[in-house]
Amino acid sequence: MDGMSLLTITVLAVFVGFEVVSKVSSTLHTPLMSGANAIHGIILVGAIIVAGQATDPLVLAVALLAVVLATANLVGGFVVTDRMLHMFHARKDTSRTGAAQSGAAQKADGK
Repeated sequence: MDGMSLLTITVLAVFVGFEVVSKVSSTLHTPLMSGANAIHGIILVGAIIVAGQATDPLVLAVALLAVVLATANLVGGFVVTDRMLHMFHARKDTSRTGAAQSGAAQKADGK
């Protein structure tokens, strides 16, 4: 394939990816992120295998760069997933304590 075809495919993939991801609700974001983390883990293992079998210095450099980037992507994905889970967890705790406090206030008022 020539360079223009590859650039066209990349640009179209970016637009389609953006449209698909922007339509995902926040409720589904955490499970989808966990699935993406599993895929990035497989990519990291593949990059490590390629780096271990590389004989050409250029291939080794690119493979090591792939290992670093895949690791950063994997760790970042877990950080975002953890942050999202804490956000949902905090939301549930505040609603429970708020309901319990209002229920206690109603009992105190005799209602």
